[in-house]
Amino acid sequence: MISDELRKQYTVTIGIECHVQFKTKTKLFSGADNDAREAAPNTLVNHIDFGLPGGLPVLNKEAVRLAVRAAFALGTTPQKFSKFDRKHYFYPDLPMGYQITQYDQPIILGGEVQIEVDGEEKIIHITRAHMEADAGKSTHPTGADYSLVDLNRAGTPLLEIVSEPEMHTAAEAKAYARELWLRMKYADVSDANLYYGNMRFDVNVSVSKTDELGTRTETKNLNSFKSVEKAVEYEVNRQIEQLEKGEAIVQETRGWDDDGQKTFSQRTKEDAHDYRYFPDPDLPPIVLDDTFIAEIEATMPTMPAEYRELLAKTGIDDKTISDIIAVPETAITVKKVYDEAGAAHAKRVAFWLLQPQAEDDDSPEKDALMATEPQLIKLSQMVEDNQLSSTAAKEVLAELFRTGEDPAKIAEAKNLLQVSDEGEIIKIVDQVLAENPKAADDVRGGEMKAIGFLVGQVMKLSQGKANPALAQQLIKKQLGI
Repeated sequence: MISDELRKQYTVTIGIECHVQFKTKTKLFSGADNDAREAAPNTLVNHIDFGLPGGLPVLNKEAVRLAVRAAFALGTTPQKFSKFDRKHYFYPDLPMGYQITQYDQPIILGGEVQIEVDGEEKIIHITRAHMEADAGKSTHPTGADYSLVDLNRAGTPLLEIVSEPEMHTAAEAKAYARELWLRMKYADVSDANLYYGNMRFDVNVSVSKTDELGTRTETKNLNSFKSVEKAVEYEVNRQIEQLEKGEAIVQETRGWDDDGQKTFSQRTKEDAHDYRYFPDPDLPPIVLDDTFIAEIEATMPTMPAEYRELLAKTGIDDKTISDIIAVPETAITVKKVYDEAGAAHAKRVAFWLLQPQAEDDDSPEKDALMATEPQLIKLSQMVEDNQLSSTAAKEVLAELFRTGEDPAKIAEAKNLLQVSDEGEIIKIVDQVLAENPKAADDVRGGEMKAIGFLVGQVMKLSQGKANPALAQQLIKKQLGI
């Protein structure tokens, strides 16, 4: 284990390449289905994906549209002119022998992502983002003397987002990966499902005692924020240990062993000249006009940074804000409530939406909550007006999510409406005071903790229907305090 003192002698430099899978119906250059999540191996493949001679690729226009949205999500504008190139390498999961990608003229140049770590804000700049067709997937069965290739993923449209090497800690790398994930999710560029590999992170790490960058390693295909953080931590420790022993760092591609929480060597890292890039002769350049770009910009949604600013105005703490923003549907609903009814209702609705609903329900429809913003505002107003206790409101909310019925009707049907009639409550108060003389005397003597007990007895006798605030007022009034 590396000591903190030794670690401080080294400068850590981190850059991240993120592959974002576009949510198109078909692949980047073929008409094969782009959703391979539950498909049997090699069933979503056509002649283009197999690399058979004679077939010509045809660019998916929707992928271009999503790339333009990604540019705006990254705080920049798309390049009006970009082109495709061939990147040559030979692996079984790439039947063509080359990958169609963008080299010297990508569709996105520049951009930035703002992160926050330990209360400190930092800007991570984007070098470029380019479109490319994914390779297939090789698997190596344990104990077998062969490998298997699944080409369902071959040709999947990707956007590779390359950061500047401006991160210096594992926490910064994790924060950047998460913020990038949020932006792609909010921009509706990708399903951004990390489990299915819709976004994958390649982390480049180097350490050095001088101003010169050290030799970097690239740990590929990380699909969780935690694995990004842990892979960086491991690589930093491994490289420092190696350098301290007088050994050189090899520029290489490494994999991540999630069970062992360590990286392992895969192959020597190639340089750009090894790929023999040249323009793809089968594909014309992409030329975007101002009208096309402007139409897409006009449809861009509210992004995470704007939601953070709005939610902060409600008084919600940073941790809760982070939880809200992690689910775009929740953030959108809270914003609508804020716009229509103000901060107090938005805050109450936000906490309601964060509570898990129907945890025992594994049906696909469990996330299709029926509540509308006006219904949520109405329910919140009923709590504000002391028509419902906070506990009763949660019961109404659960039914509202299931059925979409009017909150007032649900509350009435469940007999949950609070009683705010002084005449009715004072009868119950008198009974409670008569049955609990010691507690009443304690309150008269200034022991105000006892008043909570008395209010609880009123709520018990009223079967939870009494307005607790009014009950407390009447107890004090009856006791002459």
